[in-house]
Amino acid sequence: METGIVAVEKIGGRSTVTRCFSKYPLKFIIPRKVGSSTTDAVWIYSLTYGGGIVSGDSISCGFTIGDDCTVVLTTQASTKVYKAVGSKCSEQVLENWEQCPIGCHSRSSDIGRHATGEKWDFALYMSSNHVFLDDQPLFLDTVLLEQGSISSVAERMKDYQVIAMLVLLGPRLKHVQNQVQEDVKRMMSEKLRAPSAGMKRHRSSGLTKPTFIASCSPFGPKGIGVVVRIAATTTESVYSFLRHQLAGLETLLGVSPYC
Repeated sequence: METGIVAVEKIGGRSTVTRCFSKYPLKFIIPRKVGSSTTDAVWIYSLTYGGGIVSGDSISCGFTIGDDCTVVLTTQASTKVYKAVGSKCSEQVLENWEQCPIGCHSRSSDIGRHATGEKWDFALYMSSNHVFLDDQPLFLDTVLLEQGSISSVAERMKDYQVIAMLVLLGPRLKHVQNQVQEDVKRMMSEKLRAPSAGMKRHRSSGLTKPTFIASCSPFGPKGIGVVVRIAATTTESVYSFLRHQLAGLETLLGVSPYC
């Protein structure tokens, strides 16, 4: 059974929430105004009781968005996933959503907290993102990080502390898609061409390793969507990148994401 349901329709020329339901461990906060009053966008904040997802929690949400409506689904901060108790895992399933940062605590089954020494210190993390267009699969992606018998997640990730994915889809985001593709191409050509202050040198091989890596690929018919994948050594660098690349959404959403 779904723990959250939200429906947004066009009423009086504006995007309006017509249905909102949630139950433990989920809660929705829908502010009346975010940004300029002339912007037609509904902002929805999803919260969990206790400040995160605990062992055994199961969250499943469905969102119905009407034609010509604009909705932002986000959280107030990164989602915490606490350690698993026994074999109890936790899961979060959202339909029509924008994922926010997730931090898994040590021994959780769902990236450890780096500040407390929990670098990729978790048992299992799996994230699936599926986009359908007219009931046909358009973008299917799954990320699986699991401790192995030969090497741990931390050993495989080396110095990288953050992984992220950004999916841009739709004609209203075409200008953002074009800009991010140009920027990623320029950034990576500069980082991989020659050593610089933003690159780290391996002692053994003498090779240089960027502290920030991004790739950009179009998908769907006629490249209607773009997926950006990121690996970085700091969360600050990822936030800075996203803040810059998504600044063009301010006119659609009222404020710039990650502002």
